[in-house]
Amino acid sequence: MIELAGIHHVTAITARIRDNHTFYTRTMGMRLVKKTVNQDDVSAYHLFYADGKATPGTDFTFFDWPMQRERRGTGCVWQTQFRVSGRSGVEWWENHLRTHGVHVSPMLQLGGRLTLEFEDSEGQRLAIVDDEGVGLSWPWEKSPVPPEFQIRGMGPLMLSVPDIKGTDELLREALMLKPRRDYLRPGPKRHVVYVYDIGNGGAAREVHVAVQPDLPPAVQGAGAVHHVALRVHTFEQHDAWIERLTRLGIPNTGLVDRHYFRSVYFREPNGILFEIATDGPGFTVDEPEEQLGLKLSLPPFLEGRRAEIEANLKPL
Repeated sequence: MIELAGIHHVTAITARIRDNHTFYTRTMGMRLVKKTVNQDDVSAYHLFYADGKATPGTDFTFFDWPMQRERRGTGCVWQTQFRVSGRSGVEWWENHLRTHGVHVSPMLQLGGRLTLEFEDSEGQRLAIVDDEGVGLSWPWEKSPVPPEFQIRGMGPLMLSVPDIKGTDELLREALMLKPRRDYLRPGPKRHVVYVYDIGNGGAAREVHVAVQPDLPPAVQGAGAVHHVALRVHTFEQHDAWIERLTRLGIPNTGLVDRHYFRSVYFREPNGILFEIATDGPGFTVDEPEEQLGLKLSLPPFLEGRRAEIEANLKPL
């Protein structure tokens, strides 16, 4: 039986790549583990921020596109969550972010976890969540954030849909996620959030789906999430997932070799773009771990265009 292993990465959109790089490496203390380009649009950076070892499941990545701000609504990924260990970690981040001029909302218990919500300067909706220290972590020794408070990886995927039916069927029947519980999200318009476990669940292996039929359709732009990626360990498992998606009649891209991992893309019924990606070969396939992110990396099929590509990219 094939099974998804958790979250692989989340990819978002920025229109201000220099500010983005400063915020995520300095304020958020994440490591830039791969500086490359969007393979389908080589005029745009694709930056990957992660933990000290570029572990799958810790990557928050950005496309550098000069777009207007997103129009918020439903049919989207509405928040990106980062995991830290313990209440003391969440409290440290509350003070740290305020010290750096970031507005944060009051801490709250959300879906059973202590949560601190905030936004970056482009309105990217973010949160710090307590994962109670479950699982291994690999701090980055050069991070401005102390090791014990560094981001341990990506938290639950937070989706918004106008209607749960099609999304529920895809998550349960196609992706074999397990419905676990639901909760009410507080606010002026309270709405139900359904929680699905990936494998054994936990903060690193959950999908939360908020049902918000009163919202207009979201329009992607700067400050929005472009897609979310789920994780498999091996190429063989990835091939099996492509076969499964195709057999179930789910339109998909088939195998896309991203050099650092293999991918397949498809949309859930409300239009949110999903990816299933492999752990390997990994970011050390073309540069050693200690030098990750220091220079522009290009997959082999783009290496012959390096001079042209570098000339069109702005310095970070």
